[in-house]
Amino acid sequence: MKIEKLAAIDIGSNAIRLLVSNVIPTKNEGIPIFKKSALVRVPIRLGADSFIKGEISEENKIRMIKAMEAFRLLMEVHGVENYKACATSAMREARNGSEIINEIFDETSVKIEIIDGKKEAAIIFSTDLTSIIEKNKSYLYVDVGGGSTEFTVFSKGKIINSKSFKIGTVRLLNKSSMKQIWDDIEIWIKENTQNLSQVTLIGSGGNINKLHKLSGKQYGKPLSFIYLKAHYKFLKRMTYNERITELGLNPDRADVIIPATKIYLSAMKWSKAAKIYVPKIGLADGIIKSLYYHKL
Repeated sequence: MKIEKLAAIDIGSNAIRLLVSNVIPTKNEGIPIFKKSALVRVPIRLGADSFIKGEISEENKIRMIKAMEAFRLLMEVHGVENYKACATSAMREARNGSEIINEIFDETSVKIEIIDGKKEAAIIFSTDLTSIIEKNKSYLYVDVGGGSTEFTVFSKGKIINSKSFKIGTVRLLNKSSMKQIWDDIEIWIKENTQNLSQVTLIGSGGNINKLHKLSGKQYGKPLSFIYLKAHYKFLKRMTYNERITELGLNPDRADVIIPATKIYLSAMKWSKAAKIYVPKIGLADGIIKSLYYHKL
């Protein structure tokens, strides 16, 4: 049996991740099994540089170079046959983004591609998202990142509309007012869901996965709007330190989880969704599958 080893590097606004997966063939050339072999997450908050100063700091550039060198060695040790590294909104908006990517390549031989919101959404859709969607129902897919959030409306198995907004957890932490963008998102969601009945949300991103885990719900079971709203109030009452010590959140998760929850709640309110499903999908998973199916 030939097991293929593939890797994905996701350079986000709040953290950088390396995912190594084993692709295991099944009988009669059916859909292979994608099994996680290793996942490494490094909390380098590039968005705090990019969204405030407009460029990546020298300190974070050095940390990125070290992270990519470590990832390259890990991929070598794991016997990775092919990989893809993608950078999203923080690197996209940084004045020195392209310069840093070239420097990383010169120092580590790791090649990075800066992708836009549309391509990011397309890569994520290459995961098992289609297996969740029932053909006779309507969904609003919400992927919350550090610097941007992707919204996609599905109905009867087809994409109705999709849009990326410059709103995300790190960006919200560092900007006091984003009223115009909130208004634009509300208008867009209402316009694109008003003729649909019983819209259900599908949430993607590290924060909603953590919220689902904290709920104690079985995987595949949705969270209700009522539960999420109550938990949002609960999180807001806690101090940053309490979220770390009492809930066991990582320091770089304990602050961004609140603005993330607000985005999901707002999307549920404006689309009149009563529940949100949380499949374990993300950019890194999408990169692995796109690599395997030669879509990247």
